[in-house]
Amino acid sequence: MLSAITVHLHYAWLVVASFFAGVMNAMAGGGSFVSFPAMLAMGVAPIQANATNTVALWPGQLTSVAALREDLRKDLLPVVIVSSILGGVSGAVVLLKTRQVTFLHMVPWLLLLASLLFGISGPVSKWLRVRAESKALAAMTEHDRDATPALLPLFCVLLPVCFYIGYFGAGAGFLIMSALALFGIEDMRSLNSMKVLAACLSNLCAVITFIVSGAVIWKYCLISMVTCGVGGYLGAQYARKMNPDVLRLIVVATGVLMAGYFFWRQA
Repeated sequence: MLSAITVHLHYAWLVVASFFAGVMNAMAGGGSFVSFPAMLAMGVAPIQANATNTVALWPGQLTSVAALREDLRKDLLPVVIVSSILGGVSGAVVLLKTRQVTFLHMVPWLLLLASLLFGISGPVSKWLRVRAESKALAAMTEHDRDATPALLPLFCVLLPVCFYIGYFGAGAGFLIMSALALFGIEDMRSLNSMKVLAACLSNLCAVITFIVSGAVIWKYCLISMVTCGVGGYLGAQYARKMNPDVLRLIVVATGVLMAGYFFWRQA
């Protein structure tokens, strides 16, 4: 009897966590901070939990790409697509070859890293926005603003970021935007759209790799996918009404708390 109640509680937690993951992703991001631990709570092995969580959250990224397609830089598409495919596949393959106990020990560090990346992404994004606006006011020529950066060095910087997305991925959006900004891409609409595209493609390659390898636990994946979709739809309705700094603080606090919990479990 007690065992049945525990199972039902775990299912309820998966539904609630997936719903809030969808809300968080729609408003600010960081949904994996709650949905991934919920998968682990179902008794799923760490690597399968990460794979299942990635598949469950991916459809929401696809809709974001569709919404931002007009802002994509066509001159950057080849390097972003190639680095996303190679990085996403290689990251997923390395994840599947990682020992379960090794990945479990890495989980709190990955969550902490993702939380820190997410925390500093806000100030850096604001800095990029101010810098882009100041350059526009300085009357730069259209050619200078749209100049294509050196693609091979950009590929070498994007590839490890996309590898990280395929392996774990939380908080990688900041890394993509920072990599693009290093090469002179400062228009915020272009940065955001290319970030979403790289994350979506890298995760798509990881999703395909996970599905082909049989690493996805579908009974949990479908529950999470549906409830995350509902949460994402409702969250999008209120996203523009919320203070982004408050949202970011909530996401970072959630990630740090989850990291602290896993550190405590391993102590």
